[in-house]
Amino acid sequence: MNALKGFSAPIAAGVVIFGLWQGALSLLDPDGFVLPAPSEIVGALVDNWDEVYQGTRITGFVVVSGLVAGIVLGAAAALLVTRFRTANETITPLAVALNAVPIIALAPIFNNWFGLTSPRSNQAIVVALVFFPIFINTARGLARVDPSQVELMESYAAGRWRITREVRIPHALPFFFTALKLATSLAVIAAIVAEYFGGRQDALGPMITQSAGLTRYDEAWAAVLAGAGIGAVLYGVVLVLERVAMPWHSLLRSRRGEP
Repeated sequence: MNALKGFSAPIAAGVVIFGLWQGALSLLDPDGFVLPAPSEIVGALVDNWDEVYQGTRITGFVVVSGLVAGIVLGAAAALLVTRFRTANETITPLAVALNAVPIIALAPIFNNWFGLTSPRSNQAIVVALVFFPIFINTARGLARVDPSQVELMESYAAGRWRITREVRIPHALPFFFTALKLATSLAVIAAIVAEYFGGRQDALGPMITQSAGLTRYDEAWAAVLAGAGIGAVLYGVVLVLERVAMPWHSLLRSRRGEP
């Protein structure tokens, strides 16, 4: 019930926004407007369901596989830089430099490396964008531990790995899940933008560009809606995993009146 209560406000806001959108276009009736009414977008989604579903499957696979790989690599790198000073001096500058490179610069390079139609090129771009927020936030959580907790564990002759497992990792979980919520959106953006440069032509990215190029804006927005759906589903999965992994954190937030 609490989870449903937390979603009631955004659902109500969405209904109001789409209602105003639909009403404004019906009232103004603009000529040649490139933003169709919600009813037209839903109609295009229904009429082109097979194509949109196929594109969602293809893009969704790239998003999920790249997201998982980026999470694993980012979390592993965070553990390394927290444990070893040399790793911190090596990995952190490289991660910062990689994060500063735009997608449109990486896409042609990865296409040449992995092949223009290979999903590995787009997966690599997703990994590159997901890696940094996971890495930097998890590393921050692992490092910002109360020294008294570490000293207490050391007084019981606990080794470094046990301190990491029982003190640092639980402390880093809120940081990790905050980064993971951001990474779900970044993964969808990275996958769709990467598909503008290569990959299968029946994915969501080419579907958007082709439909917009032919002025079939309702079909383009239907594909955009499908991409937003992927991000929303992944975000919901992260919320569930957060509550399962940190029930104590969810209970604390509910006591404070937070969603």
